[in-house]
Amino acid sequence: MILKNIDLLIIAGYFIILIIIGFFRNNTEKSSQNDYIINGRKLSLPGFIATLVSTWYGAILGIGENTYMYGIQTWFIFAFPYYIFAGVYAIWLSEKICKTNLLSIPDIFRRNYGHQTGIISACLILILSSPAPYILSLGILLKFLFNIELIICLIIASIFSTVYLWNGGFSSIVKTDIFQLILMFTGFILLISYSWVESVSPIELFRSLPDSHTDPLGGKSIQYVLVWFFIAIWTIIDPSFFQRCSAINNPKDAKKGLLLSIGFWFIFDILTISAGLYAYVFIIPQSPLMAYPMLAFKVLPPGMLGIFIVSLLAIIMSTIDSMSFVNAITFGRDIIWRLRKKDAKKNPVYLIKRALIAVSILSILLSILIPSVVRLFYTLGSIIIPGLILPFVNALTTKNKNINNYFSSLWLCLPVLISSLWFFIEKFQTGLLPSIEPFYPGMTISIFFYLALILSPKDNRLVYDSMSTK
Repeated sequence: MILKNIDLLIIAGYFIILIIIGFFRNNTEKSSQNDYIINGRKLSLPGFIATLVSTWYGAILGIGENTYMYGIQTWFIFAFPYYIFAGVYAIWLSEKICKTNLLSIPDIFRRNYGHQTGIISACLILILSSPAPYILSLGILLKFLFNIELIICLIIASIFSTVYLWNGGFSSIVKTDIFQLILMFTGFILLISYSWVESVSPIELFRSLPDSHTDPLGGKSIQYVLVWFFIAIWTIIDPSFFQRCSAINNPKDAKKGLLLSIGFWFIFDILTISAGLYAYVFIIPQSPLMAYPMLAFKVLPPGMLGIFIVSLLAIIMSTIDSMSFVNAITFGRDIIWRLRKKDAKKNPVYLIKRALIAVSILSILLSILIPSVVRLFYTLGSIIIPGLILPFVNALTTKNKNINNYFSSLWLCLPVLISSLWFFIEKFQTGLLPSIEPFYPGMTISIFFYLALILSPKDNRLVYDSMSTK
């Protein structure tokens, strides 16, 4: 698999354009945190849609892999559940978030449950929103294209994702995401079009597939598929969603933008799943993870191939920059800045910038520890989501304030601890526990805490403490 000079020029041009867009901004060291984190709440509706849609598909290689192996199951675990929860988010939460005038999810926890719980929530979000799965995706793709050692590719991916974020902040993300949205649709439309010419129409392709690839379960258990529905609850506590709803000035535009984004996601999902099914027919890849690029090498001519490769890079990069930025905000502002009393009155932007470096290092280490994109995402989601989802929803949708700091801290920590222990015990196949996914026991514990909260008398000091939020 050798790229022609025209393809290499297109790839080089893509990276140059990203750098130019990212650096076209004034010195952000003097920017307020409001400007740096959410662009002064000046995000337009088109920008909202572009940055939300393009950020969604960082694990694009994993989507190709799963479609190649299991067919349309991909839509039922990576698409449909997220439409549901994105719709819930749009109708139920988006306007509320826009009106909070807060900058991050840990701010919500801190306001409602106290300083201690705010720090704990930030630590959990730091793990959950790690760009590691997406840096791993980009590293694997670079290794495939240029035959470089994976660790070097991971370092390159991390460094590049930091470069334009350092100067531009959220403004750079929005500008680059508009550019990358155009590229991602262009690339996959080209791939489908050329595959159609070389083979059969998508409808005829679907009719020719084996039963295994037209089965919504894809040969997996119903429990496995259902877990992905629960992991999709991640949408509710997705820091990128929160950031974009906070950045848009009009609450009604946040709702409208999310609903329109679901339409764009649906169209793109049809393109990506069709491409994965064409790959199943056309090629026998060394690794299913490379289904998309190997199909592109087979059906696309020089130049068109370069555009498609750039579209893959754009899809992954648009997620890396968003998650790296959110992660850096969480680490630099919501943890370090909040813990360092001497910095309380200082602008936290300088800490966010330095956190970008730390985030990159941690992401590389996590990518090495769990070198599977889908498994990495699945593991983090199964363990962390049970501890965050219900406390967050409660904080946004009820007037219960001044919840005891110890109660709320346990509400976050205990479900995560139970899910983690369940995961590691099951990993060693000790047979000590029932064979169920670690998400369920953790979520069960969280539900018990929620019931204890809503059923307890308002004067119960184990739950309520008037001093807890100070």
